[in-house]
Amino acid sequence: MVAIRTLQADDCLTELTALLHAAYASLAAQGWNFTAVDQGVDVTRERLAGAQGFVAQLEGRLVGTVAVRGPKPTGEAYIADPPPPLYTTPGTAILSQLAVHPDCRGQGVGELLLDAAEAWAREQGFAQLALDTAEPAVALRRRYERRGYTTVGGVQWKGKTYGSVLMCKPISRHLA
Repeated sequence: MVAIRTLQADDCLTELTALLHAAYASLAAQGWNFTAVDQGVDVTRERLAGAQGFVAQLEGRLVGTVAVRGPKPTGEAYIADPPPPLYTTPGTAILSQLAVHPDCRGQGVGELLLDAAEAWAREQGFAQLALDTAEPAVALRRRYERRGYTTVGGVQWKGKTYGSVLMCKPISRHLA
């Protein structure tokens, strides 16, 4: 049975980074150079800074992950780019690095991770949850749409082979 828990300080970021690489390999094969395709452990650590990480564990092995954090301060880079205005909007939490190991896809692991991230953001008092994904990644966009996310804009990250859509979902009890 898959267990979802918060990322702990003693969790191995090398293992987490390898999970991200495995999960994003199919996207790389489609020509989309998502950061998680080949990011180093240092970038994994940087992307988790200030975020609440969650992991899915099965029989002692990390099989999924997601990170969620509050808005970026104006002027702070998002990976290497300035963040889009949505990511600096007060009351907005940002979802990133959602990954499920290919061996565990289709078993609801991603949904459990999204449930945990959305619950955390709601408990922290955020009004909405935002994310970005590749515009041509139709299956990913549809997955988020089924959960109530809507496209609210776009962004072209430096060095990416695709344009991204920005998606958002109201999560506060009175907005949802």
